[in-house]
Amino acid sequence: MGYWRSQEWPVVFVRHDSDNPTSPLFRSGPGNRFQDVITGSPDLLVRKSVNSSFHGTPDLRAWLVGEGIEQVAICGITTNHCCETTARVSGNLGFETFFVIDATHSFDRRSPDGELVPAAVLSSVTATNLHCEFATVVRTADVVG
Repeated sequence: MGYWRSQEWPVVFVRHDSDNPTSPLFRSGPGNRFQDVITGSPDLLVRKSVNSSFHGTPDLRAWLVGEGIEQVAICGITTNHCCETTARVSGNLGFETFFVIDATHSFDRRSPDGELVPAAVLSSVTATNLHCEFATVVRTADVVG
C-alpha cells in the first residue's frame, strides 16, 4: 500500500459488515475490524453486506465515475469470494480491472462432496476465471515494477 500511496493514487477500503450475528464479519464483532496491515485513511470507505464492493454504501461506481477513475486494482480477502465478485462487477461496469492475485488471500474450503480444496487451487481457479474476460490478472511486481 505504501507504493500506491507514494504515487498519490486513490485508496478505497471496503469492509464487509455482516447482518448475521453468528458471522465472523458481524458488524460489531472482532472479525469485522481491519487487519493491522491495513493502515492509514482511505479516500473512500465502502461498507457492504454482500460479496461485491459495488453493492455497498457509499456507491463505489458513482464515486469512481465522479473522480474520473477508469481503472481499478483489486486486492484483499477473500480471493474467490468478495475479490472475485468485485472484479466481475467492475469488468461488467466497464472499468479496466486489474486483479492483483498475490495481494489477495483465500482459505482452504470443503467442496459440496467433502473434498478439501486448497486455497492455492481456489486462487488459481479464480485467476483463470477472471483473466482476459473480467480483468487482467497481475502480480504486485507488475503493478509496482
